[in-house]
Amino acid sequence: MDAQGRGRADNIDPADQWVLNPNTGEYELRLSPSAAQPPVPGPRRPSAEDDGGAAGGRARRQGGESRQPSRARGSEVPPPRSARRRAAEPQAPQGRRASRRPAKKPSRAKKALLWTGGSMAFVLVAVTAAGYLYIKHLNDNITSVSDDGASTGGFRKDEAINILLIGTDKRTGTGNEGYGDAGSAGHADTTILLHVSKDRSNATALSIPRDLIVDVPDCPTEQEDGTQKVIPGSTGVRFNTSLGQDDRTPSCTMRTVTELTGIKPDDFMVADFNAVKTLTEAVDGVEVCLAKDIDDPDSHLKLSKGTHTISGEQALAFVRTRHSVGFGGDLSRIGLQQQFLGALMRKLKGNSTLTSPTKMVKLAEAGTKALTVDDKLDDINRLKDLGLELGKLNPKNLTFTTLPVKDNPADGTVHKTVILDQALAPQVFQAIQNDVSFTEVKKRQKAAKDAQAARLKGTKAPASEVRVRVLNGGAQAGSAQAVLGWLQNTEGVTKSENGGNAPGKLAKTTLEYAPGQAAQARRLAEIMGLSGAALKPGESVTNAQGLPAMTLTLGEDFKGAGISLTPPTKAPKVDKSTADTVKCAS
Repeated sequence: MDAQGRGRADNIDPADQWVLNPNTGEYELRLSPSAAQPPVPGPRRPSAEDDGGAAGGRARRQGGESRQPSRARGSEVPPPRSARRRAAEPQAPQGRRASRRPAKKPSRAKKALLWTGGSMAFVLVAVTAAGYLYIKHLNDNITSVSDDGASTGGFRKDEAINILLIGTDKRTGTGNEGYGDAGSAGHADTTILLHVSKDRSNATALSIPRDLIVDVPDCPTEQEDGTQKVIPGSTGVRFNTSLGQDDRTPSCTMRTVTELTGIKPDDFMVADFNAVKTLTEAVDGVEVCLAKDIDDPDSHLKLSKGTHTISGEQALAFVRTRHSVGFGGDLSRIGLQQQFLGALMRKLKGNSTLTSPTKMVKLAEAGTKALTVDDKLDDINRLKDLGLELGKLNPKNLTFTTLPVKDNPADGTVHKTVILDQALAPQVFQAIQNDVSFTEVKKRQKAAKDAQAARLKGTKAPASEVRVRVLNGGAQAGSAQAVLGWLQNTEGVTKSENGGNAPGKLAKTTLEYAPGQAAQARRLAEIMGLSGAALKPGESVTNAQGLPAMTLTLGEDFKGAGISLTPPTKAPKVDKSTADTVKCAS
């Protein structure tokens, strides 16, 4: 049923009843108290034939009657065990819209739409922008799957954010019979690790090739009866088999990414082919560019050289194309997908979307139906909070890049798979782990440089005058004693002692010192290879001789005595693009 036929009076489009509040910068439902109408209905229930969501086996409620979530064999991602549906909450009565709308201010309008990087994360924009009253009933559209303990427990507002975005190659959904692999269990066809910096000044979208050879670890997986089953791991297999193969779920892809990169994702989002089609249709298409004519019978893409606005089936064909661009492989297709995501971001950020309540409502409906999220994101408030955090990012500081890889020599002359570039890939992982931007964010770089200059520059005390107590705060057992021996016997820091275990674990190694110990701190930082960020002005402790000493706490980042702990200040040079630029595919 269309918007005009949902019990509204006077042929008023319900989207027109959403009015921008200039005081809050958000759209609100403006109603007249004198003309009550029926409540806003929940989202339309798809028919039995409609299985185009991110998980075809969604548990559904009929007529308000609750039912237990069930695991359907035909689901889009490996069978969701905890698909969650929520009863529709009471809605405010409808009435005629206000006769006069407040004047729209561009600065406020921009706050109405919160955008993100990554096609699945983009739907948060629509969910947030559609207005809090309206989005309550969108909760029914969202399907959740257990993270099986593979995540950090969910994103946190005061920390960097890592979201794993997964696109499956399952053929479910109307019109998708010609895409993906026939009979696929729903592999991880497209995978992006989206890292958003702690200060929200920049983000990196790291594409992981599906044909990368990896080791998939053992994956504890919750079953539909509540029991847990460990799905055995595999060595030397394609990355895309971390999902779908042997009933592996998105949590197994999450574990594989952690094993590969050393970065544990906070949350995951999964979408199928329909996500690309419905999202682009909701925003009236996105603009892409080609450096040559393309007529690809495999992806069904036929476009001439130049700029085009694509949506629906054509948009899906664009992101599926690989044989007609670059070297004709998955790495070439990744470039198209990154161009598409940048185009979608620019469209979401543009005024035509910001100022259109109708378009935002369409986007919210389409986006939430396309998603499967982990069970830490299945609450509408959590999605809204994530949207608020991601909405702080400027598109020019979102970098798209691909994990550095090389052809797999085991393939022989016909290259089918790739392996990690061991020289460059670890640098990329370390840059993300240390929250280093791949774009030039001047304000952030200047602040970091000033902090290091203030703490590391100045006179340094002789090593023999450095007094320090060493604690183990998350490093391997025995690390404190190992460092103590190295400091005393190799570096001449004889006034050092082992303080045992720290009260709690730390992710990063720190050195706390009193104001009068700055010269000692600079010397020890030089010896240990500590960055300015590791130096923490504070208080001294009293050592065994009754003298003031600094406290060196070895964190989880400690790699061993004599190994520098200074993180990179610049990201490695890799092929990349940013979301605010258009790069024609060739």
